[in-house]
Amino acid sequence: MTSLSEGASPNSDALPMLQMDLDIQDFCSDWSHCDLMSGYLARMVSHNRLDSLLFSNLYSSALNELLETVFRTHGGNGTLHCAVQRIDNRDRIELVFPVDDATYSIYHEAIETLGREDAETQYLEALFADREPDPNLGLLELGVDYGAKLAIERRENGTMRLVADLRLEDKTE
Repeated sequence: MTSLSEGASPNSDALPMLQMDLDIQDFCSDWSHCDLMSGYLARMVSHNRLDSLLFSNLYSSALNELLETVFRTHGGNGTLHCAVQRIDNRDRIELVFPVDDATYSIYHEAIETLGREDAETQYLEALFADREPDPNLGLLELGVDYGAKLAIERRENGTMRLVADLRLEDKTE
């Protein structure tokens, strides 16, 4: 089963620019891994952008939201696979990680929400709620504030593929 926000596709002919594989339990042993990994990858892929510092900051923030969501909401044991691709001025982040039914439904709900006309309202209500933050808040932020197109694909091996397409700048050098 595949869920897509408008404009995203889980399939791509682009080759990865960079990829990392980590044990999900090791990754989730320390919250700072999200920031460290997002900062490193952002600096690596920002070298040829018009404003590499701005691009790196935006990219790091977007990737950090994805990684923090996986940190909070993932299945059992397995590998976190992160691949970065670029197609023209579109940057694609692909995360593959273990999920169970409950975990998958959280991601599915977020992507369904992003496909609705009231997605921004739903995001703002979740953001300013007087309760524990929704587990999909980071995904809603990416879709609303960053204009990310998200897609998920459940795999038979107990993993899920989360794809985020971002357009963080209009032109490249």
